[in-house]
Amino acid sequence: MLRIHCTARDLETIRIAHGPDPLWEIVCSLCRLQDREGRIAFGGWRREATGRIRRGGEVRDAVRALCGLVPPRSPYFPDFLTPPPVPQAGGVRAGIDRVLSTPRSRLRTEIGLLTINAGAPAAAAALARGETSALERLGSDLLTYHEVFMGPLWQRIETAVAADVAWRSGVLATGGIRALLATFRPMISWEAPVMEVDYPVDRDLLLEGRGLLLVPSYFCWRRPVSLFDESLLPVLVYPVDKTVVPDAPVAPDQLARLLGPTRAALLYETATRGFASTSALAGRVVVSVPSASQQLGVLREAGLVSSRRDGKYVLHSVTPLGLRLLGNRAAAAAEERS
Repeated sequence: MLRIHCTARDLETIRIAHGPDPLWEIVCSLCRLQDREGRIAFGGWRREATGRIRRGGEVRDAVRALCGLVPPRSPYFPDFLTPPPVPQAGGVRAGIDRVLSTPRSRLRTEIGLLTINAGAPAAAAALARGETSALERLGSDLLTYHEVFMGPLWQRIETAVAADVAWRSGVLATGGIRALLATFRPMISWEAPVMEVDYPVDRDLLLEGRGLLLVPSYFCWRRPVSLFDESLLPVLVYPVDKTVVPDAPVAPDQLARLLGPTRAALLYETATRGFASTSALAGRVVVSVPSASQQLGVLREAGLVSSRRDGKYVLHSVTPLGLRLLGNRAAAAAEERS
């Protein structure tokens, strides 16, 4: 159990990351690659990844090196692999640059902790010393891994994370922090001033006015993940729902079905309204609620809309794929309405 102790200041500054963090996705996916958990959610991706690794070459070498830093079922991996995100400098390359700029003293300390907890690979000694060649190799391995194993899946990752952020942001806007924290049950329970988190080890984290960054993750599984070093910016990485994203690209016949005027109007209204219930969208498009529900189901199956139940309502939001289909029309309309 992880107990996060909050002050009033911390509750004022709890925030949700706007998108997936490439470095956290790399680390969490390395865990899924090794622990074999999430057979339905990750089985297809894992089979493809395993096949690619078996072909050998630099991809296999990169995976082996990174798995040495993120060992299977270990309670510890180095925090420097997941530096805090910088909104003005996003993307995997910017994240890797922050990893490689880790001070040598911290590299030495965290590699030492890895050795104690799980046993670090021999090559990690050069990394602990901050040798340029070792750092360059780490940067290359991270980039190779992301391009081969994350790149083909990134649209799906973004869609799942965007749906989660839209849902929780809507709850926060209408119900406040307590309502937001309630959306994380049963992973997280809140009894002021302590947030209790389902966690593999027993520990306490005192925020002490630093706030908390909630990071949604596609490859995080079942329970949240946090940093080991309590002096770092407090972060809690949590799993998002994978079911809002189709397992395959949108087929041509599905796109053809979306050309009907009712579905097009519903997609447009969902995008411009941000987050809306079935009845609200039905009213905007002037159709019955059952008809709107059916048409929204078609959009959802195509990966253009995601849906979440909030109490007695089902709330809908557009996905990044849906926005790309609409182009600039939805953005322009949203600006006119603001």
